[in-house]
Amino acid sequence: MSALMDRINALLAPEKGADRVVPPTGFTASLTMFSSGAMAFLAVFAMALSLATTRLADRWGAELARSSTVRISAPEEQMAAQTSAVVAILETTPGVRSARALSDAEQKALLEPWFGPDLPLENLPVPQLIEVVEEGDGFDPQGLRLRLQAEAPGAALDDHTRWRRPLVDAANRLRTLGIMSLLLIAATPGAMITLAANAALSANAQVVSVLRLVGARDRYIANAFVRRFTLRAFVGALGGTLLGMIAMALLPEASTAGGFLTGLGFQGIHWFWPLTVPPLAGVVALLATRAAAQRTLKGLT
Repeated sequence: MSALMDRINALLAPEKGADRVVPPTGFTASLTMFSSGAMAFLAVFAMALSLATTRLADRWGAELARSSTVRISAPEEQMAAQTSAVVAILETTPGVRSARALSDAEQKALLEPWFGPDLPLENLPVPQLIEVVEEGDGFDPQGLRLRLQAEAPGAALDDHTRWRRPLVDAANRLRTLGIMSLLLIAATPGAMITLAANAALSANAQVVSVLRLVGARDRYIANAFVRRFTLRAFVGALGGTLLGMIAMALLPEASTAGGFLTGLGFQGIHWFWPLTVPPLAGVVALLATRAAAQRTLKGLT
């Protein structure tokens, strides 16, 4: 850590005349700034996608975790009796805050996206659904199933476990993919900057030889390249990050109707996360350029 801080101090306070060692223009400057800016732009979107996916999975998981459903499949003449029995059981079950049977209109609204608005619900053997809202630590699903089986044979409890598990697995996998994407995005400008630094050092081999003849140390030459390329990477990443944040700010606001597609932006304190991209890009450029400079200078000996 101290070595890294020494290198950062060297960037902020370079030796006199060090900047004249590296040509200020050329394709290496454009390549460094473009690759850093493009990767920073993509990093902002990768962060936003990862955070939005996590928020969505957490919200869905929380909603499903606090509610359950009891489905009653029974002959029409027994439906009302079994529904009353199930509601009575649920009202006396510890951990259940409320239980109510859905109306025909509510059940029709649930089926409408799949079967259309003209579904003749009264002519179909549609099970009766009972919404269960939990409280505290929730109820014991296994014990409740046994009670329902004994007093209402046509009732089946769905505690949404099978719905929550895929959401949790998907969120974990998407977090992993997001981290991997950010690592690849960070490595790409590092590779491009390494190539650009090698090209710049090779193109200025004669300048390096002259500097050595007049007593310049390799550390002085390497610091000049490191400073120039690190600043180029930082400026490029800063521009890409700002463009990415502007693009995210222009996206539609999160809404229930839009679901996932309108919740891709940053929210609250998460807006500070993209601001870490330019400093990280500068650190990557510093390490990549120093390694490339030291290796190339040894080859020019």
